Amino acid sequence: MRIVEIRERAIPLQANIKNSVVNFAGHTVSLLALITDVMQAGKPVAGLAFNSIGRFGQSGLLRERFIPRLMQAQPQRLLTDDGKLFDPQRVLSAIMQNEKPGGHGDRAHAAAAIELAVWDLNAKLQDMPAWQHIANHFGVVPRPTMPVYAAGGYYYPEDNQGRLQGELQHYRDLGYGRFKMKIGGASLVEDMARIEAALKVVGNPADLAVDANGRFDLQTALAYGHAMKDFGLRWYEEAGDPLDFALMAALAEQYPHRLATGENLFSVSDVRNLVHFGQMRPNFDLFQMDPRLSYGLGEFVKMIGMIEAQGYSRLDVHPHGGHMMALHIVVGLGLGGSEAYPGVFSPFGGYTAGCRIADGGVAPGRAPGFGLEEKTDLYPHIRTLLCM
Repeated sequence: MRIVEIRERAIPLQANIKNSVVNFAGHTVSLLALITDVMQAGKPVAGLAFNSIGRFGQSGLLRERFIPRLMQAQPQRLLTDDGKLFDPQRVLSAIMQNEKPGGHGDRAHAAAAIELAVWDLNAKLQDMPAWQHIANHFGVVPRPTMPVYAAGGYYYPEDNQGRLQGELQHYRDLGYGRFKMKIGGASLVEDMARIEAALKVVGNPADLAVDANGRFDLQTALAYGHAMKDFGLRWYEEAGDPLDFALMAALAEQYPHRLATGENLFSVSDVRNLVHFGQMRPNFDLFQMDPRLSYGLGEFVKMIGMIEAQGYSRLDVHPHGGHMMALHIVVGLGLGGSEAYPGVFSPFGGYTAGCRIADGGVAPGRAPGFGLEEKTDLYPHIRTLLCM
């Protein structure tokens, strides 16, 4: 059993929207396939994955460094001891040869695409959904459904409060009961008015989170916190630079409600520093690390183990994502909840038609692997990749 070919394509996002710092109209995502010599139903089994939404495709890193290293590795050394599956850690070790410690940036995203494709591949080899394979591997008893929230409220070219309210009402009509919106892309006064407009649709402030995407310095972060403190929002996300742990600590001292961060931390060491210096409050504040940004599931599970050893719970982990891969991982690891991108960031964002939203929860279905082939807007790209 061996990987015979690795294919990658950078697919454009369909997203003419902005948060406080990024316009997504020009973004791409790397879609990757690990093609094996194992045949099922007359076709070679292929593991599929992509790097995370919100960055750019990693074609250069993948094609110049990681894919050649993996193809040069001895096939037997990439397998589990019993030879029945591919070993994600051994695959990751093969592609990370000659890489220095540290420097966790785009390299972590590119490596994650390959590592996660191995999990998809192994699940397909066992004819089971990825969430079940992940749960079995790590000894987790998965919940039948996972709490989700609809992430939206971006800044659109035609932005106004009516448009924001219409978007949130659409998510409510789809069955979502919790929501997140962006702040920091307008003035403080305008953003407070947007929050008030959103709450007219959402109702309970505890069902609405806000996300600044790391835009603020300490003074601005505190000013927003002071302005929002009487709302009692669900959480205040990524107020400042992801590595500014002193800002997080100062904000935690003054802002009485939940904080959330971690999306842009790509290693166990970074998360350890957040725990030690950011004053994250156990059973209160939330961690949002993204395995598609941090070398894959193996590094992500080490992050969870580290925070649990420091007195936090995996229920405090709500990963960044909003797509099928994220949902399978959250369910498989028994985490606190998942982000959803309904109708946003096509063709990667959102869930397949088989994922029914009910009572604020969703189950990822029974399709083998991450079920990416069942996503109607993504499947044409998958078909093109596999038939190249």
